[in-house]
Order: sequence, then structure tokens, then C-alpha cells
Amino acid sequence: MHTWFLKLAAGYFVIGVLVGMGMSMTHQFGLVSLHAHINLLGWMSMALFGIIYHLYPATAESTLFRWHFWLYNIGLPIMMVALYLVLTGVNAALPFIPVGATAVIIGVIVFAVNLWRNIKA
Repeated sequence: MHTWFLKLAAGYFVIGVLVGMGMSMTHQFGLVSLHAHINLLGWMSMALFGIIYHLYPATAESTLFRWHFWLYNIGLPIMMVALYLVLTGVNAALPFIPVGATAVIIGVIVFAVNLWRNIKA
């Protein structure tokens, strides 16, 4: 299942570069924070998760892996869609940013605990 992190990372990479290209073509750079978050939290972080889980299989067999995967992959789209909406003037979406961000942050903490528990020095 850790390969899903890599597949989803590739999807976020495509979205991130398309957002960047759209800003470049229109000379409207109001989505730069969305672009950065998609590329860093979506593309880079998820690619690294997938690589780490591949290199250390015990971490991918842990229950913590599943918690990490689902928290991160539910929270990130919520946060990114809400951020997009807020940046385009839909302020009613503002409360959803911390909801998604909290799930992502808890997922990252679970990831760190998983590594500490399951990677032997």
C-alpha cells in the first residue's frame, strides 16, 4: 500500500505544476501559497513517505502506517480545496483549513512515531 503514497505524490505534482503554469500564463500570482503547499505537502512529502516506507518495510506493516496514510490523505485535500476557495474569495471555507491541517499534522506525528518505533538503529 505504500506505493499509493508515490502514486498520489505524482498526482499532486501534476496539480502543483499546473497551478504554477496557470499563474505564469495569466500573470496572476494569488495562488502562490496553494502552489507551494501542493508541491511541498503533496508532491515532496508524499514521495518521501513512499520511499521511506519502501526502504523500511516494517514501518509499512505497522497499524500506524494506516493511520498516517488516511489522516494525511483525508486532511490534505480538505486543506488544499479550502485554501483554494479562500484565496479565490470564498471566505466561508476558512474554517476547513485548520480541520484539514490538523489531520495532516496528526498524520505527520503518527509517521514520526512509526519511524521511531519501527526503524532499528
